[in-house]
Amino acid sequence: MTGRFYGVGVGPGDPELITVKAYRVLKETPVIAYPKKRRGSRSYALDIVESYVDAHAKTLVGLVFPMTKDATVLAREWDRTAQTVAEYLVRGEDVAFVTEGDPMLYSTFIHLARTVTDKIPDVTVTAIPGISSVTASASVLGWPLADGDETVAVVPATADRERLKTLLSLHDAVVLVKVAKVLDVVLEVLEDLGLTDRARVVTQATHQAERIWTRVEELSGAELPYLTLMVVKK
Repeated sequence: MTGRFYGVGVGPGDPELITVKAYRVLKETPVIAYPKKRRGSRSYALDIVESYVDAHAKTLVGLVFPMTKDATVLAREWDRTAQTVAEYLVRGEDVAFVTEGDPMLYSTFIHLARTVTDKIPDVTVTAIPGISSVTASASVLGWPLADGDETVAVVPATADRERLKTLLSLHDAVVLVKVAKVLDVVLEVLEDLGLTDRARVVTQATHQAERIWTRVEELSGAELPYLTLMVVKK
C-alpha cells in the first residue's frame, strides 16, 4: 500500500504556534522531509519542529530545491526531489514534509505535491494547515488586516510599479510577500502614493530572530532575508 504524503504547516517561526494536528502527524509519521539549502544555514522549518521530533526514531530527509529560472534544470531537479519522496511512499511509508507557514499559501509543498502525484497518481496527499506569516505579522504589529467590509490582498511583491500602485489603491490592506528583492522599488511606489508611513516590514515573524521596521524609508538599499514581508494598512 502506498504511503500517505503530508504537507505540514509548522507556523511562522515560534515553535509554540504549531497546531495540535501538526504535532500528532509529526509524532505518527516515520519519515520527516524538510527543505534544505545546499550549503550554509540550517533548515528554518526543521528548526521549528526539532523539539517535537525524535531524530533517532525518525528518518529525516533533507530536500534541496532548485533556485534557478533555467527550465531544463528546474524540471530535472524537481523530478529528482520528487523521486526521493516517492521512493519512501511506494514502500508504504508515510512522509510528512514540513514547511514554514501554511502548506497551501506560496509554499514549496504545492509544486512538490503536484510532482509527486505525477509519479504516483494514487497517492493520498493531505495538507495540514499552519499559521502563516501573513496573520502572524498582523499580530506582532497589532494591525488588524481587515475589519467589517474592508478588503485585504496577499500578493508577491513585484518590480512592476503600475501593478503595485493598482493593488495598493484597490485594497484597504496589502501584504507583500517576497519583498526583499524588490524592496527599493516598493519604497519608491509607497512614496509616490503617500503611503510610506502606513507601511511596516517584518522579518521572520514570531521567531527569536524576528525584526520589525516601523520607519520603512530607513531600509532603502538594505539587504533583508528571504522571509520578509511588508504590510501596508491604509
